[in-house]
Amino acid sequence: MNESLQNSSDSIDNDLSSYDFELPEHLIAQRPAASRDAARLLVADSSHITHSSFAELYGFLRPGDLLVRNDTRVFPARIHGRRSGGGKTEFLLIYSLNTPSVPDADLIRSEILTEKNRCRWVVLARPTVHLKEDKVVTFSDQLSATVLQRLGGGRLVVEFSVPDDSALFTMLQILGEVPLPPYIKRDNNGPDEDDSTRYQTIYAKSAGAVAAPTAGLHFTPYVEQALQDNGINFAHVTLHVGPGTFRPIIADRLNDHRMDAEFYIISQQTADKINQTKERGGRIITVGTTSTRALEASALETGMVTAGQGWTRIFIKPGYRFNVIDGLITNFHLPRSSLLVMISALMGRKRVLDIYREAVATGYRFYSYGDATLLIP
Repeated sequence: MNESLQNSSDSIDNDLSSYDFELPEHLIAQRPAASRDAARLLVADSSHITHSSFAELYGFLRPGDLLVRNDTRVFPARIHGRRSGGGKTEFLLIYSLNTPSVPDADLIRSEILTEKNRCRWVVLARPTVHLKEDKVVTFSDQLSATVLQRLGGGRLVVEFSVPDDSALFTMLQILGEVPLPPYIKRDNNGPDEDDSTRYQTIYAKSAGAVAAPTAGLHFTPYVEQALQDNGINFAHVTLHVGPGTFRPIIADRLNDHRMDAEFYIISQQTADKINQTKERGGRIITVGTTSTRALEASALETGMVTAGQGWTRIFIKPGYRFNVIDGLITNFHLPRSSLLVMISALMGRKRVLDIYREAVATGYRFYSYGDATLLIP
């Protein structure tokens, strides 16, 4: 490619406005499909598009392929209380300070971090204007929280009135609610009973996410059995999806965007399965952008997936060279989002926008409760 054309292409790919598309509001799914695997499936490679259903996924994969899914579990991370003075306050729990290698350690006062064995969390609060340090928010007779530090951007470091995280999780089962994405509209009572089951994958295991890895919502025992019967294998990683998954890109240029940190765990068993599959010539198909981020973050240094855990802020955008994955199952994403940018890195920005125009024209349902796509470059 001519160097001037290459530079022009790079400039366009780095411009946030290049990741916009028209999306009619009625295509934003407010409820899941009647059954999980009844969701539609758009299958796309570099030149063809096929329309199918998720129940038929097995027909588009090969024997020996490995599907890697995120087994994180959404916990009832949103709680409502009142601050001293009477005003209503909402907390969205992000992470515990008991988590290894706290990602914002450079922002949090050292004395807060060094006092261990306390139930201290970073939360996203709304509103925060009156939540100064030492202010108390009461959620029930058994649970309150004291503000220790303001971090900016609506984030606070707080200490809950229970002895440890285990006790807090017990209280959240009573007081908390599943934090649905902002584009899913419910009445003032919040998520309903259907949300409590359908906004969770059937293989969810490790509690810690504030959002579901939504590509996995379509799996059923029938789909799993059909895949296994056709020689397709499974492996699991854990990436606790944070609120940054809903955060829009504010910077005009992608190079200026910084991702929120998310915690991931990759077991030795999963690392071995992935590396052995690649050695045999099988394909690694990730289920969701979160599984993709975990694997690619692990392989950044060596090109091979390694067992371990840690925080990642990896931002996959055009120009990125994938080390691990050969394809991706994902839902349809928001315009101008980091998720749309990621799949553009896999398929090419122009190709993704063509795929999305086809999806809109043929009535696919978008976002968390929407339909799915299998992308294989």
